[in-house]
Amino acid sequence: MSINKSVAEIQQRYGLIGRERELSAAIEAISIGKHLLIEGEVGVGKTTLAIAVAKYLKRKVYRVDASEQYDTNKLVGWFDPPMVLKNGYCWETFIPGPLTLAMTNGGVLFINEVNRLPEDTQNILLPVMDEGILIVPKIGEIKAGNGFVIIATQNPEEYVGVTLISEALKDRFVWLKLNYQPEQEEIEIVKRKTGRVDDETARKAVRIVRKTRSHGEIRRGASIRAAIDLAGIMSNRERKINSMREWIEAAVMALATRIELKEDTEKSINEVIKEIVLSELTGGERNHFLL
Repeated sequence: MSINKSVAEIQQRYGLIGRERELSAAIEAISIGKHLLIEGEVGVGKTTLAIAVAKYLKRKVYRVDASEQYDTNKLVGWFDPPMVLKNGYCWETFIPGPLTLAMTNGGVLFINEVNRLPEDTQNILLPVMDEGILIVPKIGEIKAGNGFVIIATQNPEEYVGVTLISEALKDRFVWLKLNYQPEQEEIEIVKRKTGRVDDETARKAVRIVRKTRSHGEIRRGASIRAAIDLAGIMSNRERKINSMREWIEAAVMALATRIELKEDTEKSINEVIKEIVLSELTGGERNHFLL
């Protein structure tokens, strides 16, 4: 099957809108056994895309949600103490972690936010990605089965709580960048995810959220998740004509925890959100609102 047909099938099967170029690149990389690093802002669909491609290629997915506490034992596996006392260190007393399971079963190790892993945990991946070999102390060597691949995601380096992954680790990945999708695709996503939002409500919600990504006083804008929530809140109102006050209240609910103001701004988050709603929804449309 051609890559274009595969992309169309993934979109249909897993409900993805757009992302033709990114899906094509991911399929190409994974199908030839290349380890893939997907980078993008929060909420751009990194996890959705990675898992959809892995499942389409009929690979079992072993997921790791990275954190500073995720040590090498959690990734590789550990020995069960009571069983070790009885039988000693052997394969029967070893409890495999997701890396070991993915290797032995020829699956996909999916690491969500790999740049939150501690450095020593990241380093375990180097010989695995180079040679397909993992050494488990006391019992020996594990070889990667056919189909084994690592797909990892990471947020941009400026995000709080992330650790720069080493140059050695970067060098073993091929890189795929995910940006925010075009406005019309985001509108279609909002309509599909909510299941009940009309075109106009979806369009207004997306416009408000997209403005947060370019606003001069916002350091980090909101993702499509905020637009989904905003549209959902507004569509749940009983009146067909919603007031500007309702849009502002709903926008504060949907956006306040999802945007980050620049340090030098003197305004509150609520004030900035109110300004965005007014600027996006009153230009040429003031008569459509009850103010």
